[in-house]
Amino acid sequence: MEKHANAPLANVADLLLDAICVVDAEGRYLYVNAAYERIFGYKPEEILGTRMIDLVHPDDRERTLHVVDEIMGGQPKPHFENRYVRKDGQVVHIMWSARWSEAEQARFAVARDITELKRIERVQAALYAISEAAFAAADLLTLFGHIHRIVGELLTARNLFVALLDENDMLDFPYFVDEYNQRPPPQRLDSDALSALVVRTGEALLLTPDNRSEVLAHGRHLVGRAALDWLGVPLRVSRGVIGALVVQTYAGDVRYSDRDKHLLQFVSDQVAAAIERKQIEARLHYVAHHDPLTELPNRDVFHRRLDDALARARQDGHMLALLYIDLDRFKPINDSYGHDVGDLLLREVAARLRRCVRESDTVSRLGGDEFAVLLEQISHPEDAAHIAAKICHTFDHPCVLGGHSLNIAASIGIALHPAHGSSRERLLRNADDAMYLAKSRGGNQFVTATAGTGNATGVDSQLTD
Repeated sequence: MEKHANAPLANVADLLLDAICVVDAEGRYLYVNAAYERIFGYKPEEILGTRMIDLVHPDDRERTLHVVDEIMGGQPKPHFENRYVRKDGQVVHIMWSARWSEAEQARFAVARDITELKRIERVQAALYAISEAAFAAADLLTLFGHIHRIVGELLTARNLFVALLDENDMLDFPYFVDEYNQRPPPQRLDSDALSALVVRTGEALLLTPDNRSEVLAHGRHLVGRAALDWLGVPLRVSRGVIGALVVQTYAGDVRYSDRDKHLLQFVSDQVAAAIERKQIEARLHYVAHHDPLTELPNRDVFHRRLDDALARARQDGHMLALLYIDLDRFKPINDSYGHDVGDLLLREVAARLRRCVRESDTVSRLGGDEFAVLLEQISHPEDAAHIAAKICHTFDHPCVLGGHSLNIAASIGIALHPAHGSSRERLLRNADDAMYLAKSRGGNQFVTATAGTGNATGVDSQLTD
């Protein structure tokens, strides 16, 4: 017992799990115990005489030097936290208990490694933040931006992309942030790209210089410029793998490890659930606002867009046009060839109508074989007549569907704001009346409503050729 009691203090210090450090007034190491190597990676003989501040993480140096001044001014610090860069390049979080000895002209400190505790805290905060982002983000792209920021707080993620499977088993890249590469085109799931491999196998994959030849065997490849480290994890939900979350680095100052792989995989399940929730919301929103057959905006959406367009037109003094379209000879075709062919015909009509207008215009299916087109910010009434004529002419060519060559035409009524009304109800009524007049004249033509009345005046498509 007496022998142990008289054991040298240095031997006792080497048994401790925390690191003990002594530095001089200039901040150079005078002594470290054995635990220092376990925490920081340096043997005592490698570190003695070097400056303590040189090992502190660059982002924490200014704050650390400020605390050092306070300690040397006589203020002990029992719970100061900062980050150090280990010999192997990994970052460790340290909690210090330190004080200055005026008699010894040295600073004495005990360092505890709290890296794992910080990791747990960061993961918990990330899971909470991802859950919050899933509810707060207006759309998927906004959600991906939040995810990028959240992942970047767990590990360095300058370059991050999300690959998602579509209904055709193609990998799309809706979010792609990279220092060198542009967003790639969609890829087949059975391709040799590493992101496709992660989705196919459902397994996380870490590529480093040490395993590069093994991982990239059999034709496997990276998308774009070769990364130094590449880390991809599958996005898994209850129905299977829906995509992959990938980070990559091109510089030696950022490296990924197996610990990072496990960390990213742990949070990826929460990321996947957030993405799936947002996808379901987007799909429900789409179904609620679009005609399920033609995928055109439905009647409710058209009415809202017309109301908004009218408000803008009244404020800015712009002209707009409403085209009310009813198909000629659709009912006989539907009765003769069946509803399946009739549905194909309506989809073809929707496609042709979209090709006749600008991207900013709205084409809607109001119901049955009735469609509407909203033309905003037109300069002259002739602009609307030109589009109506273009629509009539688009049906000059028969629709070949289901082995049948089908001839169809359209009767179109045009109402203009402000000439034919300043409210949705008035414009719709005048355009509808004009459409029925066109149909009563034999169809396959357009009619423009009469200014200031609910009547319509005939202007057939031949006049605008």
